[in-house]
Amino acid sequence: MSFLTDFRIKIAAIVTVVTMFAGTVVYAQLEGTERGVAPLASTGDFEVTGVEVDIRGDNAADARKKGWEEAQRKAWKMLYKRTHGTETDGLADGKLNTIVSAIIVEQEQIGPKRYIATLGVMFDRARAGSILGVGGRRLRSPPLLVLPIMWSGGSPQVFEHRTEWQKAWARFSSGDSVIDYVRPYGSDSESLVLTAGQAERPSRRWWRNILDQFGAADVIIPIVRLTYEYPGGPVTGRFTARYGPDNRYIDSFTLKVGRSDDIPKMLDQGIARLDNIYASALTRGILKTDKSLVIEDPFNLDELDLEDFDIADEEPLETGEGVSPVAPAGPDSAGSGSETPAAAAVSTISLQFDTPDVGAVSRGESAVRSIPGVTGASTSSLALGGVSVMSVTYRGDIATLAQALRAQGWQVQQGAGALRISRSGQ
Repeated sequence: MSFLTDFRIKIAAIVTVVTMFAGTVVYAQLEGTERGVAPLASTGDFEVTGVEVDIRGDNAADARKKGWEEAQRKAWKMLYKRTHGTETDGLADGKLNTIVSAIIVEQEQIGPKRYIATLGVMFDRARAGSILGVGGRRLRSPPLLVLPIMWSGGSPQVFEHRTEWQKAWARFSSGDSVIDYVRPYGSDSESLVLTAGQAERPSRRWWRNILDQFGAADVIIPIVRLTYEYPGGPVTGRFTARYGPDNRYIDSFTLKVGRSDDIPKMLDQGIARLDNIYASALTRGILKTDKSLVIEDPFNLDELDLEDFDIADEEPLETGEGVSPVAPAGPDSAGSGSETPAAAAVSTISLQFDTPDVGAVSRGESAVRSIPGVTGASTSSLALGGVSVMSVTYRGDIATLAQALRAQGWQVQQGAGALRISRSGQ
């Protein structure tokens, strides 16, 4: 018996040691402060970057104040030219102070009476937009998860360590972009899920789990491959824009800097160009949500259990105020003239339709407006590359509208107060 007792104690000790070792290994995979960079909060304000100033003043504070004021003047002229393509005389300093929301210091050197800096200026979209005449609805993509991959030294990295590529995406201000970027922190378990190998896994089930975790509709995969000529010397960056669970190619380009210290600047320029590539792909209908990532559960209204819903009985009232009895038709009423039919009730119906590109929005609205009885149709929720929602004002009931849409060649699915339409083959 003593032999069995000793044996059990040894087995328990071994299991305890193995469990502690396994826990240490798992903790070691997640441990470390050199992982995870929180992205900057992005707003919808206009942003102008790369504004260079060189100003002198009575002292260091006065020089810096004058430098920031000069940056506001230059940034407004740059923004106006970017928006309208023409030059402007600028605005008064008092007016600029009311529309500038922030000053971003990219690089600065402060002397006793001199201020040299490269600054960024943020303009409030509502106030500046009213002056520029570019206010109104902005087209944006569905939320897209960013999986930034950097190849350096022959191996890919995403969130295993803090890379310059991850830092560049974290400081990128996406508020003025048409792409709705979902940028992970790369901390904790995210570094175990979002890896370079995940980009090569087309499994839709696995991708759905990841996208649901981050609240995204699809994924984009910006890749940079850095090539060093020698330590501290020139560096070449090959940038590639890919997207989707199948890792599809969109476009690529190459940038080069003369020394390794300028890599962050090159990566910032690369992200700006990648943003333009993704925006162009969105407007051309290339960058669109993969339908295999969206699960739509069809339903049949006839199979619904109406007892689960609180539906009031719609039986006619026998007596009550405001209810007039209908007299039976007789010979006297026949000659009084023809009856005037009661006007159909006006109802507002939500209509879901596919919008792979900008043109699909206007085409869908025009097609619905052409239906007799439709008094208004406008897109209330826009998702380029996905499914948008149109608010339709219709003189009639939802069943009549569904029938009219089918007559136009649409495939219609009817729900409670809403319709889902699509063309054949979509």
